[in-house]
Parts: sequence; structure tokens; C-alpha cells
Amino acid sequence: MERATYCRICEPTCGLIATVEDGKLIGLRPDKDHPVTRGFSCPKGIEFVHVQNDPDRLLHPQRRRPDGTFERITWETALREIGERLRDIRARHGGASIGWYAGNPSAFSHSHAIWSAAFVRGLGSRHLYTANTQDTSSRFVASALLYGSPTIFPLPDLLRTDFLLMVGANPLVSRGSIVAAGNLREKLTGIVQRGGRVVVVDPRRTETARAFEHVAVRPDADAWLLLGMLHVLFAEGLTDEAAIARQTRGIDGLRALALTCPPETAAARCGVPAERIVELARAFAGAPSATAYGRTGACLGTRPTLVNVLLDALNVVTGNLDRPGGSVFARPPIDFSALAHRGGIATYDTYRSRVGGLPEVIGQLPAPLMAPEITTPGPGQLRALIVSAGNPVLSVPGSRELEAALPHLELQVGIDLYVNETHKHADYLLPAATFYERDDLPLPLQEIQLTPFVQWTEAVVPPRGEARPDWQIIEALARELGFAPLSGAARFLAGDGLLGRALTRAAAPLARRVTPQRAIDALLRAGRDGDRFGLRRGGLSLAALRAKPHGVVLADTVETGVLRRRLTHRDKRVHLDDPRITAELADLLASPPPDDGLLMIGRREVRSHNSWMHNTPKHRDATRRQRAQLNRADADAAGIADGDVVRVVSATGAIELPAELTDDLAPGVVSVPHGWGHEGGGWTVANAAGGANVNAITPGAPETLERLSGMTHLNGVPVRIERVDVPAPVVGDEVAAPA
Repeated sequence: MERATYCRICEPTCGLIATVEDGKLIGLRPDKDHPVTRGFSCPKGIEFVHVQNDPDRLLHPQRRRPDGTFERITWETALREIGERLRDIRARHGGASIGWYAGNPSAFSHSHAIWSAAFVRGLGSRHLYTANTQDTSSRFVASALLYGSPTIFPLPDLLRTDFLLMVGANPLVSRGSIVAAGNLREKLTGIVQRGGRVVVVDPRRTETARAFEHVAVRPDADAWLLLGMLHVLFAEGLTDEAAIARQTRGIDGLRALALTCPPETAAARCGVPAERIVELARAFAGAPSATAYGRTGACLGTRPTLVNVLLDALNVVTGNLDRPGGSVFARPPIDFSALAHRGGIATYDTYRSRVGGLPEVIGQLPAPLMAPEITTPGPGQLRALIVSAGNPVLSVPGSRELEAALPHLELQVGIDLYVNETHKHADYLLPAATFYERDDLPLPLQEIQLTPFVQWTEAVVPPRGEARPDWQIIEALARELGFAPLSGAARFLAGDGLLGRALTRAAAPLARRVTPQRAIDALLRAGRDGDRFGLRRGGLSLAALRAKPHGVVLADTVETGVLRRRLTHRDKRVHLDDPRITAELADLLASPPPDDGLLMIGRREVRSHNSWMHNTPKHRDATRRQRAQLNRADADAAGIADGDVVRVVSATGAIELPAELTDDLAPGVVSVPHGWGHEGGGWTVANAAGGANVNAITPGAPETLERLSGMTHLNGVPVRIERVDVPAPVVGDEVAAPA
């Protein structure tokens, strides 16, 4: 039997055909009838069949024994005992002492992120942590400052643009991030074929940069390049003053600061020649349409919020915001951003962390704070932690400190597919269904689709063993504590005022009957512009989507001219004069040049995805996969040959792994991929050559996080390298940093 479905590993959500026999998934292939991805899928999507059927999967509830091993227990026992311990912790320390960490897969579900956030809110806790501060929070903050909402994202109009400037993005590997457009190689090639340009700004000549134009920039210096380009635009009168007057406020401060940074000054700091900066600025302004787009690499330096603001400023001042071929805003069938606003979720800096005083971003605090929040005494100290779909011991900077802190918790619960390096410390483990074992609609991802599109999928196969969908597990845990997570769902429809609060109280008895299917059906029927309390005849519904399992295209392209409707600032303008950004710009301009030395950046790879894809047969051996890439000149200076084991040393630690010499990196740059370092737990990869954990040498202390967003500093980390005179089998060893 074959069923249409889609992948939920990354943003494109590629259409797939699942082959099922006797209730078992036996194969996946690209869906040629999918109206957006049209037969495209990356290797990771096809490889997921091995995750689905992995004999190492967690399939039954488990409880830790006194000797540290786990024993199988029933769901009834697990929920009762977890509930008893959570109630005891809440009685002694308050609900504010209970926290949640949700990993990357939670964002690719119709319910996981919403239910887990509602659980934490229902407890009155602020301890909600996600992978966003390793990825996206600075983009959220830039949107909050510019547009009034952290959940509004300008998308590069790849289908119509004449000039694409990409900073820190490698979509031929990542398949796109905060933009979904199917086969991105096809879309980028189309820009060139119609006479346009694709320019990739990155310290590494990435797979995307090799296919198009590459501008090599010094790590963590993107802001200087962008500011130098803005100088040229202002100094040479290349700005669209009519668009600026119509759409923005506060241009004078940005103009004045940019004019103090001529291309020669920018070049000295970013490593891009001044004449190249001038050429890029003139070409961007002179193109019939242009869009500047940044992704993970633009979000992981020491000033990531500023970088994202400057990227959007390029679009604004050249008249390329909210116009065909520029940066555009999606208006999906379910307006998740509007719902988040009405529900009080689209927030920024409404409170700050107990440790470090860092701002919340969409109700989430920086993940590296988990360790000090566990170990720092005082009211609100984190004493119980639930970790779902995540492995923060590997994925969060300062991972050694987190692993050392976990035993201080009074309770740790894991909800996941595997017993990973984090869950091996848990008191209880609860088996989660894979995304092929649940129904779904990519609710948050509706905001990033260049082709407005919606697809519902049923579960392809029943859950293996005793696995359950995440939302059902969260619902059961909340009921043990005496509340329903979605008792506040009425605020999604009525807002956060008196009416919303009244409906919240009235809806509490009904909230126990809310399911993702019922909520999504109601939202589809209501429509993005419809009556909040009524249902439209002949509109979208789950029944309509079920009748078209390959999905429904709502329009060929994203509409433009919607900026005023998307902005949530009261004056309906883009704010370029937020004092926090002005201060960041002034601080950047006054900063001294960095010290000479090697700088480490990350790297994504086509067949590797974070840590949870590494247990498949093709990925278990890190000695064949994980390499520290070095420029040949740097390697020669250190006496390092290709394949030598090297020690990469930072201020916080050191790791050892094989070297790979390449001309794709500029001199002075080292590149190490993330997600490795497997050791212990219940999966085979941990007992093989599990690689080196790069987050053992990235900074995670509160004072190292960006003050505006809490983002971690993962690109441009100062390191040194040295050859290790030991045989290759020691790959992945973590060693203490030399004094």
C-alpha cells in the first residue's frame, strides 16, 4: 500500500510516497505529484525509514533503577509516578521550578511546540527552553524590533528576484531555512537563467557558493560588510527615498551611522575588498529587483540581531521590501503570527531570566541558561526538567556544564525516539511516535512558504511498541497536575483582553476535549480574514484536505502590498530607530579590531542532521564523517597533514578529530560540524566512533550570550589547532583545555 505524506526533518517538508506492508514502513520515495516539491527530496528524507524501523528506538516507558540502568514499566505507572513527583515539587517549590526543553523536531509538528509551551504556562513557569538560541532567536528579535512582532519573517522572493544576496546560508545543503520553496537548486539556478545573480557571502566556499558567486568574509564580520554596503547606498544616492518615507521611521540615525563606515573601513574589518563592497551595493540597488537574505550563519556571531536588522535595512532602503522580487511576507491560510499575537505568545522581553538577566523571545529563554538555573539557589530555581525531542547535552553550548548539572535535578523526564546522551540521565523515559506515526499539518511553517500551500497527512503507520504522539503525552502529564494545557486556547481566537480571559475560564472544561485535528479544522474553516467566531461555507477544512492528500496550492506566488497588514507597530511603519539597535551600531563602530588568530565556524552536511539522524547505518561511524576542515596554509604552518588527528582548543575546552585540508576555507578559518560526540545512552552510534562534541568548546556562560536575543556564539569562536601524535582511533575524545 502506498500513501502520500511529507517529510518533517526541515522546512521544505518535501512530499513523499510511503510504502507500507503489514503496518510497517518499508520505503520512502519523492512524490512526483506533490504540487510544490514535484518529485524532489534530499537523502535525509529517504533515509528516515531507518529511523522509523531502528531496533534501538525507545518503544516502552522506562524507569531508572538505583544502579543507573532502566527497567520497563507501564504507561499507567510512569504517568502516576511522574505526576506524584511533579506535584510534590510544585507543592514545595512552586510551579515556577518546573521546566521544559523542546528540541528542533518540535517545530515541525502541528502540536508539540504549542502543547509544551502551554504546559509551562499552565504551571506559571518561565523555564521554557528550545533549540532557537542555537539557530533563530536573533532573527525573531530583529523582526520584533523592526516590525513589532517576532513571528513576522520577510522571505526572499526567489521565484521573481533578479539579485539574491545570501549571508550565512547554504540552501543546497540545508534545503532552505525560514523559507520553503521546494527544490532550491532549481529556484536559484532559475534566477541566473533569467539574467540575475546569486551571491553567497560566507567564510567557507560552501556547496551553494561553489555553484554561484562567492564572497569570502571574515567570520563574525557580516555586520561590517552590510554597513559598508549601506554607506555606498546612502553616499551615492542609490536609496529609494519614496519607499523609505512610505514604509519606515527613523532613517536619519541609520543613515548617519552608516556614513561613518566607508567601504575601506568595512573592508579592513570584514576581509572583503572595498571595491567589491562598492560593486555589490551598486548592483543590488541597480537590479530591477533584489533581496538580501541571511540564515543560520548570520545568526550565530557576537552581534546576530544587528546583522539581521542590517539585512532587512538593505531591502528597505532600496525599495525592495514588500514588492515582487524583493523580500515578501506570507499570508497563509492559518495566520499563525496573528494567532500567536492574540494568544500572547508573540512576545519579546516581557520578562528576563533569573540567571543572567536575558530577555525571553516568544516565551523562551536561552538554552545555555539551563545549567546555571539548575545549580543557582533561589526562588524559581529549576528543579524538574522535561526534555522532548532533544539532546541538549550535545546540542547546547557549554554542554559539559549542563551534563554536570543534570544530576542536581529532583526529576528529569525524557520524551523521545532514543535514549540519547541527555536522556541517559533521566529518571523516566517516555516513547514518542515518529512523524510517520501521527497525523500532521506544518502549522508554524505556513509563515515561510513562497508558494502558499497546505497539506494534511494522516499517520502512515501505527506507532511502534507503546509510542504515543507528543501532544498526547503532554496532555496526560498536565492532567496529572490538574489542568488542561489548552485551557487558554480561547485567547488564540479572542485575544488577551477581558474577553479572552473570560473565554479562557469558560473554555477550561472543554479544553480537555481539544485535539490538534479539531483546532486545525476550526482554524481552516474560519480562514485568515474571516470572522474569528464563525465558519465560512465552502472554505478549507480537514475534509477538503483529506480529499487531496498531495496538498492544495492556494496561489502561485506570495502576494505583495501587505506590509501594513503584517506590521504590528501602532504606526504601521518599519522602525529603523530602535535605541537598542542604534546602541549596537554605535558599539560596533567603536569596537577595536579583533586579535589575529584562527576562528572556528560550524558546518552543515547533506547526509547529517543534528544528532538524532546519526544512528542510521550510513552515519554511525564518525571517523568516516566528521572532520575539522582547515585551510592548507594554516595546516602547513601547524605541521598538519590531511587525515592527521588534530586538537582544536578554545577558551572553554578542547576536542580531537581528524583534519581535512581544503581550499574552500579562507586562511584563519577552521570548520567543525555539529551534532557529534555520542557517548553512552541506548543507541548503537554511542558505542561506535561517535565523534567530537563541538559544543564542548563553544562558550555557553550567561555573559557570552548576545544581550538582545540570548543567542549563543557559535561562529567566529577563537581557537588554536595542534597536531596530536596519537593513532586515529582516539577520534572524538574531549580533553581539558591546556592552562
